[in-house]
Amino acid sequence: MERIRKFCSSAEGLSDAQFLLLGLEPSVGLAEVIAEATLAAELKAGLPLPESKSASRKVPVRKLLPAHLPREERIIPCSEADCRCAQCGGEKRVMGYEVSEQLGVKPVVYFVEVTKREKRACPKCEEMGVTVAPVPAKIVEKGILSNGLIIEVALQKYCNHQPLYRQAVSMKRDADIDVSQATLGNGVMNIGALAISVCKAMRQDLLAEGYVQADETPVAVQSLLEKGKNHRAYIWAYSRPDGPVVYEFRMGREREGPLKFLGDYNGALQTDGYAVYEKVGGSGMEHFGCLSHARRKFSDAAKLAPEDVRPLIVLKQIGKLYAVESQAREAGLSAAEREAVRKEKSQPLLVALKALITDTQIKALPASVLGKACNYALNRWEQLEKYAMEGNGRIEICNNKCENAMRPITLGRKNWLHIGSEEAGPKVAAVMSIIETCKRLTINVREYMEDVFPQLADRSTPTSRIADLTPMAWQAARTQQSPASATIATAQ
Repeated sequence: MERIRKFCSSAEGLSDAQFLLLGLEPSVGLAEVIAEATLAAELKAGLPLPESKSASRKVPVRKLLPAHLPREERIIPCSEADCRCAQCGGEKRVMGYEVSEQLGVKPVVYFVEVTKREKRACPKCEEMGVTVAPVPAKIVEKGILSNGLIIEVALQKYCNHQPLYRQAVSMKRDADIDVSQATLGNGVMNIGALAISVCKAMRQDLLAEGYVQADETPVAVQSLLEKGKNHRAYIWAYSRPDGPVVYEFRMGREREGPLKFLGDYNGALQTDGYAVYEKVGGSGMEHFGCLSHARRKFSDAAKLAPEDVRPLIVLKQIGKLYAVESQAREAGLSAAEREAVRKEKSQPLLVALKALITDTQIKALPASVLGKACNYALNRWEQLEKYAMEGNGRIEICNNKCENAMRPITLGRKNWLHIGSEEAGPKVAAVMSIIETCKRLTINVREYMEDVFPQLADRSTPTSRIADLTPMAWQAARTQQSPASATIATAQ
């Protein structure tokens, strides 16, 4: 109880009578005391009581099946006895149907795509020779797999995280088709090679907008650098919350990666506290911190010492800042409007949060998890609070959007385990960049790839057109051509 008296703010404190009653109850834990203190403060402030779980529980409603799916009717006739009237023996008339719908599926159908190129000749002018229709562009020139199948294999691997050997086994089991894992891999790597040029254009678009979030995650790769084990490489993610995601494969975690990618970039860069981000970009670059990383460290402290109320109080204060962001997001505020809301609400909360962390740091052991959490936050405080300052309305409170882009890599490496070679790394990163960008922009990734990659494989496509084939440009062009019927669907 002394901890509650000492560390709780006065607004959240309990009266002496409340402390006495709670102290006499042996089953009451510290978490319940904190909850009571919080509830008392909210009642004093005139806030509404939270709804109980039973009151807020919604009755489940069965969702309707998508209207765009084709319907295949199956009529179930009545039995012969039910077709006759039991009283007069006459035939009963059909007066309607009891209708129900279930989602069905048909197994994947493989087929041989036969391409016939027309040959023409003039019967009167034999000397003019024969004209043959052009060879359609193929992702794998002279390959046995069609463009559509190669794209399907890539989507199965990088959207559904299904390794190539499983796909080969599935084709043999379901359709008695023998396609080697190497053949499938060659098709996917060809897609990756074509995607690299698109990623270069996406990088230029990302840097031109002046707001980049960055993060990195390890991935295993087979390499001659390591004998008897995989090399620990890294995939770096550079993204914008409402724009492209560009992955870059690097063999290490050194500064060289972001230094080369960002070049002389002078916009906003938002990252965690990894030191290599401090000395990259141009002289005018602004570095923003991630409040989620600071919050996570206080959360770890609370888990390790559940009897200590101090990290919980800090977490509650941080939660108020996130509540402001949530309300702004739900209201659909513009960057300027969000900046005004932050000035009014977030800036005072940040001042109080800094004072709270400073006071906690003084009373915490420097080597403890809580002490380290305080040091992390205060050492980066200028970067952490900068999002709420003037002119930064479009900057997010944290780097979570970029961290979310790491999930497909995390899920993928648990299934396909590693990247086959150092040369394959950039191609894998490029394919995943295309897929993740399409998902973020709610573009049907299969539709995009089936339209764009044959154009990329066509040698007659000029390099100057690559910028028009990025997911952003592709989506904008289709919306402009047919805004009413533009296909917008979430990727798999």
